[in-house]
Amino acid sequence: MGVDYYRVLGVDRGASDDDLKKAYRKLAMRWHPDKNATNKKEAEAKFKQISEAYEVLSDPQKRTIYDQLGEEGLKGQPPPGAGGPGASSFYPGAQSTSFHFNPRSADDIFAEFFGFSGPFSGMGGMGGMRGEPGFQRSMFGNDFFTSRFGGEGSTSSMNMQRPLHKPPPIENRLPVGLADLYKGITKKMKISREIIDASGRVSQVEEILTIDVKPGWKKGTKITFPEKGNEAPNVTPADIVFIIEEKPHDVFTREGNDIVITEKISLVEALTGCTVRVATLDGRNLSIPINSVIHPSYEEVVPGEGMPIPKDPTKKGNLRIKFNIKFPSRLTSDQKAGIKRLLGS
Repeated sequence: MGVDYYRVLGVDRGASDDDLKKAYRKLAMRWHPDKNATNKKEAEAKFKQISEAYEVLSDPQKRTIYDQLGEEGLKGQPPPGAGGPGASSFYPGAQSTSFHFNPRSADDIFAEFFGFSGPFSGMGGMGGMRGEPGFQRSMFGNDFFTSRFGGEGSTSSMNMQRPLHKPPPIENRLPVGLADLYKGITKKMKISREIIDASGRVSQVEEILTIDVKPGWKKGTKITFPEKGNEAPNVTPADIVFIIEEKPHDVFTREGNDIVITEKISLVEALTGCTVRVATLDGRNLSIPINSVIHPSYEEVVPGEGMPIPKDPTKKGNLRIKFNIKFPSRLTSDQKAGIKRLLGS
């Protein structure tokens, strides 16, 4: 079996010209040998294969032959089942003339693709071959690789790579209700961003970012979408960051992993006991009997009825019940006397 050029570029067999350009642009940037000083041998092999795949698939004639006969037929070798070493490759409809493909230099393809019409027009002339002075001066002097890959003027200096400029993260608040933070929820956020296509044109696209809010997440939790900001030459797109913001709840407040509720009771209930009924964030109803004497700083704790703990959602914090005791505005003489008899020391 020959090389699967479609797989090399990561495109399907119906890929359009724009699809091929986009794939080549991304892969050539990633695997250019002068950007991979630490694994240069592997990068050179991949860069050559990427360039060859793009050269074949971007040329209608070569692509037709490749689709029919594979790499072997394209290069004049007998394709599988073609009948032995004497067989020749051919292009249907090309009369009796045989077709033989000799891959071009990967550097020539790269230079042609990223020429003056590309997104990096500041790179200077691209006429030289790898190893020739003209190529090294124009490609690596002060232009393309200096700004794009962090080069310093020659192949040997690529060990001193500088990262591309990357703007600070773009932060957005994401308000989430306490009940949704308790149960978890999926949020879909639409963003608009600028992208650069293979020809260097800037266009605006809309994308949907999916955020799976996990049970128990706290205010301030950050969800990062790497490099989803605007694309621009010589710039790594900024990260987009969503920051969880907890919306106020009508009944509960949150303190860490605990849920806090304040119950209003009368003085009689504070002294004689009461039953507190709580509708939980997941729709259950709890009845909690209080038999202790309730003083102003008293707090009833119900274990395991708080917020899920993010690292282990099977565990939960506590439900803490505080009390607002309503005292009578006035007492009659008889009531005062009765209280003194009951509570007098």
